[in-house]
Amino acid sequence: GIHVLWMYSASEQTTYPDRNMRYNFYSYATREWNWLDPTDFMQSGFNAFTERAGFGNLSADPGTGVAYVSTHLGTPLRPELARDNAPGAGLFEYCDSRPNAEGYLWPRFAVDAEGVAHFALIDDDTRDQLYYSKVEPWCEFSVPIRVAPPQPDPHYPCHNIAASRVSRKVCLTWTYAEGNPDPGFYRVSTDGGTSWQEPEELSWPPAYGGDTLTSYHITSLFPYFDGSDELHIVASVMPFIGSQGFIYPAQLWHWSPSNSPRWSHIHTANPDTLAAPVGYNALIACRVSIGSDAAGNLFVAWEEFDSLNVEPGPPELLRADIFHSHSGDNGRTWAEAVRITTPCSVSHRFPMMMDQITDTVAVSYLIDQVAGFHIQGQGPATRNPVVVQRWPNPYTGVKEAMSDVRITMSPGPTVIRGVLNLSGAGHNPILPGESGLCPKPAQLLNASGRKVMELQPGENDVRHLSPGVYFIRTEGSRGQRSEGSSRKVIIQR
Repeated sequence: GIHVLWMYSASEQTTYPDRNMRYNFYSYATREWNWLDPTDFMQSGFNAFTERAGFGNLSADPGTGVAYVSTHLGTPLRPELARDNAPGAGLFEYCDSRPNAEGYLWPRFAVDAEGVAHFALIDDDTRDQLYYSKVEPWCEFSVPIRVAPPQPDPHYPCHNIAASRVSRKVCLTWTYAEGNPDPGFYRVSTDGGTSWQEPEELSWPPAYGGDTLTSYHITSLFPYFDGSDELHIVASVMPFIGSQGFIYPAQLWHWSPSNSPRWSHIHTANPDTLAAPVGYNALIACRVSIGSDAAGNLFVAWEEFDSLNVEPGPPELLRADIFHSHSGDNGRTWAEAVRITTPCSVSHRFPMMMDQITDTVAVSYLIDQVAGFHIQGQGPATRNPVVVQRWPNPYTGVKEAMSDVRITMSPGPTVIRGVLNLSGAGHNPILPGESGLCPKPAQLLNASGRKVMELQPGENDVRHLSPGVYFIRTEGSRGQRSEGSSRKVIIQR
């Protein structure tokens, strides 16, 4: 199935007293989310921790498939780890880091082939030094060891970690956030964190020329081990001229020690002009993540701001969309970037590529109803859906088989054999009268009236649903107080 994690609060208070890491699981067997509120999908999922918690991430045991969730909490701050009892069960047991790892925060972690959780931590005292800890055996945090020197520490929480799902390899990455320009580093252990190779500085990808230098962005770097135990790092970089960094042209690059040359170009975002800023801690294209399928094909996703799609202010900020690309030759060459979300009145942010791809590629992301970080004074706090978008793996042959069966309009109900399009643009819009607009999310109901899926603007992959009769329930027309409408659709194989 698919594990998904996000930070959640239902409170309107700016201190977010109920903040927590929220978890949900999509089962391939039942074709349903385990925790889905039938009346308000924003309440779906459940809190992974029993007290106020923040900033964590998600990993899964390669052997058992159970989810692990990290967070930092308490006073003083400390990391904590939760482990499920079965895939999607929601019966977490907790590992308290006290006393060994008390006083550390921003816990990024990954689980290796033997079910050991490896942590990259920042100390709460200076908030700029990088440390490593692991939970082995359960539940025992090791005493954190400093891992950056003789290279510089991050000086900002721009660290990351990856663990192999077939061996005991671990890789730490970080960017030195006070460089001029900012360099990137990595450090590898081949024995589950018992010993470490010397930390190495990453070479600069050949992104720019002349007097323009290359700088790693603080959203870099994203390390990953594929199923063959090969290390991959994807990075977002920015141009640096004199003592100034610029948010565009931004470039995305892939690095692998088994390739020659090691760096390969994924994508360049270089708009002619920007109608507004991109906001806090972002480039015009950044936050790239990577996954692979069983055959070793690589898949990446990232957020990219639309240079002309502006959220009305103040402050006026650009809205973003989600893009993806893929490679069938270990990252030496990459397919042309494809935008998978529809530009409209929301901003699509923080994509995370599913790490183990099957016949379906999947990415999770957040739909920001009003662009900008509320905690940075960039607009109001809003209720922002977290969604998973899926599409066929282009290397399995499914895409070619489905290419001519997007949506078929017919008398009476609409017959769907693959992708349901809510954008109203191309491929016979499913919602007549909405052409050129970006409708609000709708709901897909089964024949008994039970909600089975939230439909988002743009294309929605419905191949995972059982064939049969369904209904699309939409809200009232824009600017009108109507009760909305329902339309019958038939999903066929």
